[in-house]
Amino acid sequence: MCMPRLSLYKPEKGKDYEFLDRQITEMFTIGGTDINIHKYLGPDNPDEANATADQPRYDAVKETNIQDLLFLENRDRKYDPDIYTMRSIYNLSDSDFSLSQFGMFLDNDTLNMTIPINSSVKTLGRKMMSGDVIELPHMKDEYAANDYAIALKRFYVVEDVTRASEGFSPTWYPHLYRLKLKQIVDSQEFKDILDLPADADNDDGTTLRNMLSTYEREMQINDAVIDQAEADAPKSGYDTSHYYSLEVDSTSLGSTAKIEKVNNESVTVPPSKIGYNGYLLGDELAPNGETFGHGIQFPAGADEGDYFLRTDFMPKRLFRYNGTNWIKMNDVERMTMSNTGSRQTQKTSFINNDNFVYNEKVATASVILSKDDVVITTSIAYPVTALYLQLKFSTHIKNYVIADTEGLITSNSDNTVLITLPEIASVQDKIEYDGQWTVNFYNNREAEKQGLSKALRPRADN
Repeated sequence: MCMPRLSLYKPEKGKDYEFLDRQITEMFTIGGTDINIHKYLGPDNPDEANATADQPRYDAVKETNIQDLLFLENRDRKYDPDIYTMRSIYNLSDSDFSLSQFGMFLDNDTLNMTIPINSSVKTLGRKMMSGDVIELPHMKDEYAANDYAIALKRFYVVEDVTRASEGFSPTWYPHLYRLKLKQIVDSQEFKDILDLPADADNDDGTTLRNMLSTYEREMQINDAVIDQAEADAPKSGYDTSHYYSLEVDSTSLGSTAKIEKVNNESVTVPPSKIGYNGYLLGDELAPNGETFGHGIQFPAGADEGDYFLRTDFMPKRLFRYNGTNWIKMNDVERMTMSNTGSRQTQKTSFINNDNFVYNEKVATASVILSKDDVVITTSIAYPVTALYLQLKFSTHIKNYVIADTEGLITSNSDNTVLITLPEIASVQDKIEYDGQWTVNFYNNREAEKQGLSKALRPRADN
């Protein structure tokens, strides 16, 4: 007589699998803790006009969509406004610092959580996936030292989902998911969640970001450190403005100081260069406190020994007139250490570059303007269909977005374009220099500083 083969494993999930799954789920119901799930729906779809090859527009918002195909990132994430609740189990541990390597590192800032597979799929409508955010209600801090009468919540984002080894039953089928979790931070990915009201029962305008984010406090600390650093060392390099520089006659024996007679009085000749050498000494001041002019072009009728600061150079450059030519004295090397737009260096102009390249010119004209002019009369026929206005004088440029500036372009009595400069931050904008200006109208502009994904976007040769 032939006995049937004994085997715990069966090719199909039968009644024994369902029985074991019910028992395992019951264990989570009895001994587990509630978790609230913010279900990840997928990246936000861009408008049709903003869609590109590397950041396409999809037919629908789905979890499998990729927002940025170049960097493989989903930065603008959408989350379900509904909250899903299920049970989970994880091991609690103390937060200890690891001092076994350089610096301080948290070894246990990552949670490993287990959840029943079938129960979670029934609750969410899909399996848990990377991007889902989990809120732990039992980890609320009711005694946080803040100004809000609301308990601080604890949020984690799912980084990885695998089948837990302890979740395999004797029938060799898995019953548990193992989730790898990390605490969320105030970043672009979690904007949908952090913009939610902190108290759903009493929406007073306080968001989760107001309570959980440390961004504002970190920026306050950073700004305070920078302010103190700039107070201690306002500019880079060394200050020599309080030192006196003599004009030295190198042709004389012993290189004596040059002195001239003016109205029978001995006058020291202004120096042709600063008499000190060292690290980053050049500043915007002429030596010995001499008066100097400044602007984007040299003045007419200069006298020998005059100083002039060219502000259109980068960095700014101080010149001295020798009677025939303007001779360079020094570049402005000393400047604040903060990385702001006020620093005129190649580095900061690259990092803080907010300039545009204008193309698709619609109309142009040359006009003679005086300093402090507000109204500009042109010879361009009205109306002009353009998006941008540019006023240019030598290296000085003024740009305007026509749609954003009401009353900028109007019609003159002879049906020509009349330009009225606007008020910017309650201050009337004016023409800065006398001379011939060029008026340009454009229909397109492109930012000089672009994201890498846009800069590397493939383009056809033809």
